[in-house]
Amino acid sequence: MEAMGRALKARLQRFYFRAFESAGHHKRDILVIRVEQARDSLEEAKVQFQSALERFSELTQFDGGHLESVYRQLKIEYDYSQSRALAVKDRIDAVETVAQALFKEWQEELEQYSNRSLRSSSRQKMKLTQQHYGQLITAMRRAEGKVDPVLRVFNDQVLYLKHNLNAKAIASLEHELHAMSTGVAGLIGAMERSISHANLFVESLNGPAQKVLTSDPR
Repeated sequence: MEAMGRALKARLQRFYFRAFESAGHHKRDILVIRVEQARDSLEEAKVQFQSALERFSELTQFDGGHLESVYRQLKIEYDYSQSRALAVKDRIDAVETVAQALFKEWQEELEQYSNRSLRSSSRQKMKLTQQHYGQLITAMRRAEGKVDPVLRVFNDQVLYLKHNLNAKAIASLEHELHAMSTGVAGLIGAMERSISHANLFVESLNGPAQKVLTSDPR
């Protein structure tokens, strides 16, 4: 069943690529817009995790009131953080899908050149683009890999607070604040580096005559 799902998704991707190419756009254009969307998704996730850490820190200073309210606030932040994390993964997967299709097509089209000099120039351009893309996707996957450890710490505290609405649970939040702060700091740093790589990659692909799509054809 899973294999069938992957095959169906691949066919749909090919259909989208053909549809947009028939409208005058190419995989290069799609790659640019997907990298920009992944970059924006990383930026949104960075802001959300910063917000979650601030709320986490505020709740450790709890000095009276309804513990149920503390739990609800932390749960909302966790849910938002999780949704942002899923969006980041989806966007990075989308970048990888179109990049693989682009480089496969580029490699195949090199054989269509009759002029050796032009073929060589195009091959060098492809290798340089692949190098830049490799740096980009590595940075993005590294940032993505730092998300789950932070979410696990966050989820543990949300669950513990849910099951133990008492002063001991609040104390546990304070105990985990350092681990949470360290994890979020590392995550934000990785996201910022990934965002910088995305900007550089888009600049390397975008020229004066580069067409830019206004929506993602997924």
